[in-house]
Amino acid sequence: MVIQQNAHKYPISAMCKILQVNRSTYYYENNEQSSVDDEVEQAIIRIFEENQRVYGARKIKAKLQEEGMTVSRRRIGRLMKKNGLVSVYTVAQYKPYVSSCNESLIQNELNREFAKEAPLEAVVSDLTYVRVANKWHYICLLVDLFNREIIGHSCGKFKDAALVYQAFASVKGDLRQIQLFHTDRGSEFKNLTIDEVIKTFKIRRSLSMKGCPYDNAVAEATFKLVKAEFVRNRKFESLAQLKQELGTYIRWFNETRIHSTLGYLSPLAYKEVALKKSV
Repeated sequence: MVIQQNAHKYPISAMCKILQVNRSTYYYENNEQSSVDDEVEQAIIRIFEENQRVYGARKIKAKLQEEGMTVSRRRIGRLMKKNGLVSVYTVAQYKPYVSSCNESLIQNELNREFAKEAPLEAVVSDLTYVRVANKWHYICLLVDLFNREIIGHSCGKFKDAALVYQAFASVKGDLRQIQLFHTDRGSEFKNLTIDEVIKTFKIRRSLSMKGCPYDNAVAEATFKLVKAEFVRNRKFESLAQLKQELGTYIRWFNETRIHSTLGYLSPLAYKEVALKKSV
């Protein structure tokens, strides 16, 4: 409103007289607007805190729309800045890391076709590192390309086949439903232990081309989220603490966290909607 925007320059009574606006009407509308602003501000703070303090303006806008509030991203950003709400998520750039890899003849069967139409049509995996009591530990995740759901996870002291095996062991459901398993060429993914899992449950295998992280882009992107939202700004004193907090984070990730690639739905909500459509 013109009067409100210029209240710091001119007397309100004079502007009301010039614009032929009743002063009581102005104060009523101004107080009403202030009430709405307070409601929006409190909703933004609540959504931010309820979601691990990771949502930026784009996702908060989507959640506000679910609650019947239409608020611009600029306004959300302004109110976030006012309240010191800074998302931990940042877009990290890929940094090449030279490591030994296996020379298996297995080809890239996934072929960067990351959009899948059915659950467990293709599962991808990767590892990342995290400090625990000043020592490096590792996290392994299994991600379903259908809905970006983390279906299996593990964490431990060593970056080895046992860590990957534990991630498979954590999957709820029949592993025979997994049609394709895709990873990079790290030795922890291609060895006798994992080969036995693949053979037992009749899962097709796919490996990225040597030195090409983009062949496993979804797994890479998932770990960027995990590093920004979970690993960064946390301090782990023990492996037990890491396991507990990782489990809590993954439940939130699957059940609550909205993803722009899923139409601002959580992985489990997306699966539920998709399966209903297919019936």
